[in-house]
Amino acid sequence: MPDPGPSPLQSSLPGAAAHFGTHVLAAAAARAEALALGHPRAVSADVPTGGTSAGTGAEAPVAEPGAVRRAPSSPPPLSFGTPPVTAAAPVDAQPRVRGVAEPGPAWVLRGPTGLGTAGLSLAPRDELPAPRPAPPAAAPADALIIPGLYWHPIPEPDPVRVQEVSLRIKSWALDEIQLYPEDWEGDFDGFHVGRYMVACHPDAPTIEHLMVAARLMVAENAVDDCYCEDLGGSPIGLGGRLLLAHTALDPLHSTAEYQPAWAESLHADAPRRSYRSAMEYFTRLATPSQADRFRHDMARLHMGYLAEAAWDETNHVPEVWEYLVMRQFNNFRPCPTITDTVGGYELPADLHAQPAMQRVLALAGNASTIVNDLYSYTKELASPGRHMNLPVVLAEKESLSEKDAYLKAVEVHNDLMRGFEAASAELAAACPVPSVLRFLRGVAVWVDGNHYWHQTNTYRYSLPDFW
Repeated sequence: MPDPGPSPLQSSLPGAAAHFGTHVLAAAAARAEALALGHPRAVSADVPTGGTSAGTGAEAPVAEPGAVRRAPSSPPPLSFGTPPVTAAAPVDAQPRVRGVAEPGPAWVLRGPTGLGTAGLSLAPRDELPAPRPAPPAAAPADALIIPGLYWHPIPEPDPVRVQEVSLRIKSWALDEIQLYPEDWEGDFDGFHVGRYMVACHPDAPTIEHLMVAARLMVAENAVDDCYCEDLGGSPIGLGGRLLLAHTALDPLHSTAEYQPAWAESLHADAPRRSYRSAMEYFTRLATPSQADRFRHDMARLHMGYLAEAAWDETNHVPEVWEYLVMRQFNNFRPCPTITDTVGGYELPADLHAQPAMQRVLALAGNASTIVNDLYSYTKELASPGRHMNLPVVLAEKESLSEKDAYLKAVEVHNDLMRGFEAASAELAAACPVPSVLRFLRGVAVWVDGNHYWHQTNTYRYSLPDFW
């Protein structure tokens, strides 16, 4: 009998309720029952995730009448590695590897274990997972090292998977969507899509799951380069271009007379072709809620593009806090938000929507995006026109030298990383549902893989001579 292939993803919400999440789902059920009885204000609109520290936006759960309330056992604290290298430390000093020789277990980052948790991945693997080598004690010898930056080394990505994804993504770009002309081939190869995706998603069950992330990554960069940046981009008219491209992700529903013209428009240029094709592949593996989540985050991304373009058109240099607002939207968030789809499971929509989870994702995206500001600093300064990045804004708004502004941007990144790791630990303790723990682990791995790709991509990046 032929292999039917990966099964469609199904929500893990029922299983989560049976194991750990009863208090979360009971509140949701109570709210739904109250609404059905005509009491829309009888239950709070926020589903609690358990006690959290102030500032997460989540409330402590309220026990139902007559229910026996059991305090959940507190898990060990998350181990995200040792304190960062500081600017005063030797340049060759490196943080220890997360979860290695640390006091106590690296609880969330191992992922859930035990009876029943293997079912969190609903897609069969296309090969038996090979034993993972121990993570390196430091970065690769030729890596770019930013002194004082807080980061975690990762194992080298599986070279077999890297090669396979690299071959497939180039075939997709050339043969399926005609993404770029011949003279862009070197830049495409230099992006190292395969290494990037395998580093960020080591738990992907099949190559096709990795390819889902790879196509979306390439498509997002095509839109950025061709609509916004130096490969034909411009702030003038950007809103109209982004709106039409967004309909490749969030399709038009119109009349029979006008629908064909819109469908034809999705083949009009490389960014729209790439969005359309990448989204088609994505929705084959994603659940409807995962696809809608991704559309929402892409709308956030496009809003950030428009804010930066507006400032460019008016020659406005934002305040530092304003720049960080823009970067919370114009950032990498759509990438870690699909970590469960790429992993072959689903974080249920109610749990993804929790304020505490939204804070984790926002901080992960923000920290990862400031990494891009730091590694692409010299690349952007060498490009035509004025490029907005955190060191440039800090230098102008806080009257700092270029070096001091860059070093302060490193501090901002480190604070964001600490905030991300603290928020992840708080959420894991408050809501120890298996899919939540796996998702938090996946986001943390994505953050580390993103840094690894920037640090090792010497084709694209170099560092300023500040040390």
